[in-house]
Amino acid sequence: MRTEPERIVVESHQSLPHAAASWIADAIAEAIRQSGTCSLALSGGRTPRAVYGELAAAFRDAPWNKVHIYFGDERAVPPNNADSNYRMARESLLDPVHVPAGNVHRMEGERADLDGAARDYERLLPPALDILLLGIGPDGHTASLFPGEPALDERTRRVMPADSPFPPPRRLTITPLVIAAARRVAVIVDGADKADIVARALEGPRDPHALPVQLALGGVWFLDRGAASKLARVPA
Repeated sequence: MRTEPERIVVESHQSLPHAAASWIADAIAEAIRQSGTCSLALSGGRTPRAVYGELAAAFRDAPWNKVHIYFGDERAVPPNNADSNYRMARESLLDPVHVPAGNVHRMEGERADLDGAARDYERLLPPALDILLLGIGPDGHTASLFPGEPALDERTRRVMPADSPFPPPRRLTITPLVIAAARRVAVIVDGADKADIVARALEGPRDPHALPVQLALGGVWFLDRGAASKLARVPA
């Protein structure tokens, strides 16, 4: 990743999914040119759903059979549950573009032994993801790395159980090691309701314990005008 964030600000909420999807499609193509395959880790949430829908609509002919899908976090629910990140991704992207089932590596959030599920998942992860997609929560969390959580200090494990202040409370999440190793990272944010936290993350003091999304400051940040409205420096 870069050492400083690249900011891409689009004019409207409606145009953000296509801008992000175009970047993802280009990054997939570049990874496949370099190595013949691509590892893509997906984020959960409302904004990513729109991006995945745009990928499925506008980039259906991308070489999805060469893309291996991973996840940055998952809720402790069955895969068919409405809160499941996997279910959202399957419905909005994986099924529409026909990603081979063997290429989809989901976190098993439904397991009673979440620590065992985390250890099994970190064995599945490649040493470095080609593309990692992230979002930002109202408290500055990303994936399921919440402010003050012990996982923020992890230096060995790459996937851990996590506790969330938002429902559902139990999660699985990648750790900072995965974010740091990823070859390309995109943080995708929309809406004026995120403007304050975006400004704190991009232009405030660096403290990933308080604002875990700052772990991704070396990535590309896609913002609509609402999300960027409190920034002192906005790209033209």
